[in-house]
Amino acid sequence: MRYLKVAWRHDRADEPVLLFSECDDEGWEVRKVEMFRDGRIGYAGGLDSAGGTVLGERPTPDLAEITNQAEFDPTLITRREFEKVWSAARARLSLATSH
Repeated sequence: MRYLKVAWRHDRADEPVLLFSECDDEGWEVRKVEMFRDGRIGYAGGLDSAGGTVLGERPTPDLAEITNQAEFDPTLITRREFEKVWSAARARLSLATSH
Protein backbone atom coordinates (compact mmCIF):
# COMPACT_ATOMS: atom_id res chain seq x y z
CA MET A 1 0.00 0.00 0.00
CA ARG A 2 1.00 3.59 -0.62
CA TYR A 3 -0.39 6.56 1.31
CA LEU A 4 -0.51 10.05 -0.18
CA LYS A 5 -1.37 13.52 1.00
CA VAL A 6 -1.85 15.90 -1.92
CA ALA A 7 -2.41 19.63 -1.63
CA TRP A 8 -4.28 20.93 -4.70
CA ARG A 9 -3.80 24.64 -5.44
CA HIS A 10 -6.79 26.11 -7.25
CA ASP A 11 -9.65 28.63 -6.84
CA ARG A 12 -12.68 26.35 -7.37
CA ALA A 13 -15.01 26.08 -4.38
CA ASP A 14 -16.49 22.78 -5.58
CA GLU A 15 -13.16 20.89 -5.62
CA PRO A 16 -11.09 19.68 -2.63
CA VAL A 17 -7.87 21.43 -1.64
CA LEU A 18 -6.44 18.47 0.27
CA LEU A 19 -6.67 14.79 -0.67
CA PHE A 20 -5.55 11.77 1.33
CA SER A 21 -5.40 8.46 -0.57
CA GLU A 22 -4.64 4.87 0.32
CA CYS A 23 -3.57 3.14 -2.91
CA ASP A 24 -2.89 -0.52 -3.62
CA ASP A 25 0.27 -1.76 -5.34
CA GLU A 26 -1.17 -0.99 -8.80
CA GLY A 27 -2.11 2.56 -7.80
CA TRP A 28 -5.88 2.03 -7.40
CA GLU A 29 -7.43 4.02 -4.58
CA VAL A 30 -8.76 1.83 -1.79
CA ARG A 31 -9.82 4.69 0.49
CA LYS A 32 -9.79 8.47 0.10
CA VAL A 33 -10.53 11.56 2.20
CA GLU A 34 -11.15 14.98 0.61
CA MET A 35 -11.06 18.32 2.44
CA PHE A 36 -12.53 21.50 0.99
CA ARG A 37 -11.61 25.14 1.48
CA ASP A 38 -14.89 25.86 3.29
CA GLY A 39 -14.33 23.06 5.84
CA ARG A 40 -16.46 20.39 4.15
CA ILE A 41 -15.04 16.90 4.00
CA GLY A 42 -15.86 13.67 2.22
CA TYR A 43 -14.58 10.14 2.18
CA ALA A 44 -14.89 6.97 0.12
CA GLY A 45 -13.78 3.41 0.64
CA GLY A 46 -15.26 0.11 -0.47
CA LEU A 47 -19.03 0.43 -0.24
CA ASP A 48 -18.87 3.27 2.30
CA SER A 49 -18.79 6.93 1.22
CA ALA A 50 -20.01 10.35 2.30
CA GLY A 51 -19.83 13.96 1.21
CA GLY A 52 -19.92 13.14 -2.50
CA THR A 53 -16.41 11.65 -2.55
CA VAL A 54 -15.74 8.73 -4.90
CA LEU A 55 -12.66 6.63 -5.57
CA GLY A 56 -10.61 7.36 -8.69
CA GLU A 57 -11.62 5.76 -11.99
CA ARG A 58 -7.95 5.21 -12.94
CA PRO A 59 -4.83 4.25 -11.01
CA THR A 60 -3.17 7.13 -9.15
CA PRO A 61 0.04 8.26 -10.86
CA ASP A 62 3.34 7.83 -9.04
CA LEU A 63 4.71 10.64 -6.87
CA ALA A 64 7.05 12.00 -9.56
CA GLU A 65 4.23 12.31 -12.10
CA ILE A 66 1.98 14.10 -9.61
CA THR A 67 4.85 16.42 -8.63
CA ASN A 68 5.31 17.41 -12.29
CA GLN A 69 1.85 19.01 -12.28
CA ALA A 70 2.31 22.51 -10.85
CA GLU A 71 -1.07 22.67 -9.09
CA PHE A 72 -0.33 19.57 -6.97
CA ASP A 73 1.99 19.23 -3.97
CA PRO A 74 2.13 15.51 -3.06
CA THR A 75 3.71 13.95 0.01
CA LEU A 76 4.05 10.30 0.99
CA ILE A 77 2.61 9.73 4.46
CA THR A 78 2.53 6.75 6.79
CA ARG A 79 -0.36 4.37 7.20
CA ARG A 80 -0.75 5.69 10.73
CA GLU A 81 -1.12 9.27 9.46
CA PHE A 82 -3.72 8.14 6.92
CA GLU A 83 -5.67 6.14 9.52
CA LYS A 84 -5.85 9.19 11.78
CA VAL A 85 -7.32 11.34 8.97
CA TRP A 86 -9.67 8.52 7.87
CA SER A 87 -11.01 7.96 11.39
CA ALA A 88 -11.49 11.68 12.01
CA ALA A 89 -13.37 12.15 8.72
CA ARG A 90 -15.70 9.22 9.38
CA ALA A 91 -16.36 10.33 12.95
CA ARG A 92 -17.06 13.92 11.90
CA LEU A 93 -19.49 12.94 9.14
CA SER A 94 -21.13 10.35 11.40
CA LEU A 95 -21.80 13.07 13.99
CA ALA A 96 -23.10 15.44 11.32
CA THR A 97 -25.64 12.92 10.02
CA SER A 98 -26.84 11.87 13.46
CA HIS A 99 -28.15 15.34 14.34
